[in-house]
Amino acid sequence: MTDVLNAASYPTVKSPSLIALEDGLVFPGEHFGASGTFTGELVFNTSMMGYQEILTDPSYAGQIITMTYPEIGNYGANDEDVESKKIYARGLVVRHLSTKYSSCHAKTSLEQFLVDMGIIGISGVDTRAITCHIRDKGAMRCAISNQILDEKELVKIASLSASMEGADFTAEVTTQKPYKMGAGKYKIAVMDFGVKQSILNNLAMQDMELTVFPAWTKAKEILSMKPDGLFLSNGPGDPAASKEIIAQLPELVNTGLPTFGICLGHQLLALSFGAKTYKLKFGHRGGNQPVKDLTTGKVEITCQNHGFAVDQKTMPECLELTHVNLNDKSVEGFCHKNLPVFCVQYHPEASPGPTDANYLFKRFYDLIAVNKEK
Repeated sequence: MTDVLNAASYPTVKSPSLIALEDGLVFPGEHFGASGTFTGELVFNTSMMGYQEILTDPSYAGQIITMTYPEIGNYGANDEDVESKKIYARGLVVRHLSTKYSSCHAKTSLEQFLVDMGIIGISGVDTRAITCHIRDKGAMRCAISNQILDEKELVKIASLSASMEGADFTAEVTTQKPYKMGAGKYKIAVMDFGVKQSILNNLAMQDMELTVFPAWTKAKEILSMKPDGLFLSNGPGDPAASKEIIAQLPELVNTGLPTFGICLGHQLLALSFGAKTYKLKFGHRGGNQPVKDLTTGKVEITCQNHGFAVDQKTMPECLELTHVNLNDKSVEGFCHKNLPVFCVQYHPEASPGPTDANYLFKRFYDLIAVNKEK
């Protein structure tokens, strides 16, 4: 069973469509975007805007996104609000798709954007019911199709599709060869596990010269450039499945290299120090997650997109908890007590979302500056 079936043709007229969940729940709707049958883990995002940044976030690889805000597509799509060159998500679920769009930046409609990217969408479904179901039952596999309209058959396809647990998508979303970006005082090695363009932009704005490496790059190659700092990016999938990456991290961080990790990078660092991760029931996805910075006592409203978390009970003595989610008390950040290493689970680049956590990029710069003075 493949994850994407018959995804080559693009219909020019609207047609019926179905979304079927692995537990047997089926929602009828109207098709838009690419045509075919697509499978993935069904999740929801609570952001009221930023659908283009959300769709192009590589961290959504292998997933089908339900937008909880009912009106989607009203400002179209453009060339600026993209976080990667393609959509790695498998599909989009919306309550109402705007057929008309208005924005001075828009180049095309959201529907045409999905057609161009080869991604299916379904509209006219009860996204509130879907969200409540996932919230109660947990994220689950699903299938969307405008070609297979037999409910039982589509449920079977969903139930036979790949699970997110144990899935490693880093090879799919990473750069295929190293490249440079920006010019600045400090040289930063970026390990790309599915990095968002906005994260790279924020790093470059901090007077940093970036060299972005594929996820499979060995520690010796990274250290050979003699970087001033190491950045571990966001990314998709089950962090525990990235065993080869995890094995390289101790050689990098034990050199005393100032290190900053975000999202998947945060989880991989935790695993490399001996902690464990677990799958959240329905994850944190949206621009309104409250996080407390235990080092300052301040509460930030943050942008997040993750389905796994670090298990605080398994964190070794060498790690100090620095950030906590105020909704479910899950780990949102930690630092190393002896090494210049810190990381957060959420997205300080705020694309889309609030800018409360942008200070973390400056914190990384300052950590490098202090380390260079030693």
